[in-house]
Amino acid sequence: MSIWFHKELSVEQLQPLGKGTMGEYLGIEWTETGDNFVKARMPVDHRTKQPYGLLHGGASCVLAETIGSVASAMVVDHTKFYCVGLEINANHIRGVREGFVTGIATPLHLGATTHVWDIKIYDDREKLVCVSRLTVAILARKG
Repeated sequence: MSIWFHKELSVEQLQPLGKGTMGEYLGIEWTETGDNFVKARMPVDHRTKQPYGLLHGGASCVLAETIGSVASAMVVDHTKFYCVGLEINANHIRGVREGFVTGIATPLHLGATTHVWDIKIYDDREKLVCVSRLTVAILARKG
């Protein structure tokens, strides 16, 4: 059963959401949707590496927050609510020097006022790179 407000969520619906944002600057691309997950990838390049040549932990957090925030926005009725991040944490498990990393967000909690997302980030070899949890506030739009 789909968790999305519009039941047939597609990658094409997500593509325009990142225009003019940090996600676009870092090269984040939506790659897949399912009944209860969204997936996006990000290059490991000059925009996302730290001085030692490894994927920057902050870039992993940007990927995680982008995926989780957009996922929350797809769960609610946009005419009544909007979603903002409250808290993010990340455990950086493995370094990455090149290629792409892919994040997958699945819900841990979808409440009336908060959502909590589990975001796992993998490298091109499908090795776990980062585990993140994002809490999102669901706010009512003012008339």
